[in-house]
Amino acid sequence: MTRRALILVAVLLAGCAGGRQDAARALPADRSAAVLYVALGDSTVEGVGATSPDRNYVSRLHGRLRTVYPNARAANLGVGGSTSADVLLRQLDRAIQLRPHLVTLSIGPNDITTRVRVETYEKNVDTILGRLVRETTAVLVVNLIPDLAVTPRFVRSPEKDAVGRLTVAFNEALGRAGRAYGAELVDLYVASRREVPLRPELVWSDGYHPSDAGYARWAELVWRGVEARIQ
Repeated sequence: MTRRALILVAVLLAGCAGGRQDAARALPADRSAAVLYVALGDSTVEGVGATSPDRNYVSRLHGRLRTVYPNARAANLGVGGSTSADVLLRQLDRAIQLRPHLVTLSIGPNDITTRVRVETYEKNVDTILGRLVRETTAVLVVNLIPDLAVTPRFVRSPEKDAVGRLTVAFNEALGRAGRAYGAELVDLYVASRREVPLRPELVWSDGYHPSDAGYARWAELVWRGVEARIQ
């Protein structure tokens, strides 16, 4: 792991711990509450690579949520190919209208691969999280971007090092915005660096998106962030 990546991990771990301690938002204590979970993001939210819709991470997370809140519902607004600008322009208003109790945000890889400036990405994420905080009472759970450089798509590509550096820079921006708005940060970056090279079954046949196994692991990690906000 590079020195910059190690620094990122240390900063984000400190931020995650502080966020859990200081954040006021939590999911209801009433287990009979009709908790609404809304998922925002890109193809990983839509579930590209899963063999069926019930095997993407959003559906798996909803299933876990229902073990605590049997009446929990889910609305998956994720669309393949989305950037942070697409979430801002095409998904956010609908999410706010739904009056969710829980929102997950997974966005960034398409910003990286389409060469969106990190400053633009950070501004978009800041606007998304800011509006969710001001206009809803939802618990916000944001996952860091997995390390794109360790996927088969990029691991032998001339773009590997550049993509790896950008993933770190975008995660630093995402971490800043997440902490500013009291979101629960889930570290998929470190997990992906450690696990993807050793477990090729986590990646779908396209060498990029998660497989069923990858989404199961994703849901497991994100659930820890959700669980931290259950009263």
